[in-house]
Amino acid sequence: MSALTAIDDRRSSIDTFATVSMVGLTLVWGLNQVTIKIANTGYDPVFLMVVRSAIAAALVWLWCQLRGIRLFEADGTLPGGILAGALFGIEFVLIFVGLDYTSAARGVLMINTMPFWVLVGAHFLLGERMSVAAWGGLALAFSGVVLVFSDNLSLPDPSALIGDIMLLAAGALWGATSIVIKRSRLATTSAEKTLLYQLVVSAVVAAPLLAFSGPWLRDPTWLASAMLGFQAVFVVAITFLFWFWMLRRYPAAGLSSFTFLSPVFGVLGGGVLLGEPLSWRIFAALILIAVGLVIVNRPRAQARRTS
Repeated sequence: MSALTAIDDRRSSIDTFATVSMVGLTLVWGLNQVTIKIANTGYDPVFLMVVRSAIAAALVWLWCQLRGIRLFEADGTLPGGILAGALFGIEFVLIFVGLDYTSAARGVLMINTMPFWVLVGAHFLLGERMSVAAWGGLALAFSGVVLVFSDNLSLPDPSALIGDIMLLAAGALWGATSIVIKRSRLATTSAEKTLLYQLVVSAVVAAPLLAFSGPWLRDPTWLASAMLGFQAVFVVAITFLFWFWMLRRYPAAGLSSFTFLSPVFGVLGGGVLLGEPLSWRIFAALILIAVGLVIVNRPRAQARRTS
């Protein structure tokens, strides 16, 4: 059985392994907005999302076959799987289409409002209570994100607001998906099965929209195709699988707080790869976000030491 299916080793707080893992994941997810914008130059956003989900689903299914992971047992996960998959599908349609309107930097900022949605959901639905200091840490980290946003990283264009709203809604759906996974029977199944629900259902949900989208192929250069492959193989089939496993092992609110690093990585990636301007505000934001993360995770670390 895959190590990723071992779900009985739960943690009550964020440890060193979780910290390092989440920094790596947020680096990939921050750069993902850059790769989506590049891929959008070659393919229609809805077509890109459907193809990405289909490729990733095939890879995850193959992994399950090689590892002997059971997928079709009647374990009560179907309702939660359909709901999580539908939320996942709508989320990524909004992301791919929204990034046609707004910049990578603005987009990654809007998506990463997700921790606030998870924080509220985990507080009221999962019993993961946050202290006043932890809320203050999140506020401090968000001030760093706002500082990044104030750096005028995208050209002033009224149409960018359309993309901003779509990506803000995507961040809320990302948070809702995390809560569904923790709240439903998906919390007791393998990460592979959870991810397959997401990918298959999302492709089914998005496929009808292809009839209303533009030409499926725009300018499918090798670079745009490479970015499609990177998203399907690495971002979806590997990092999302790992993320779902982490969600079942560690507190959702603590993990989600690390996603404040994604805007910083996304902005830095946009500066290097897309030519977006950088300034001292970026580095000041890094300090604010790092301090906020320390404050958020300190109460849980102290609780573990005294237990």
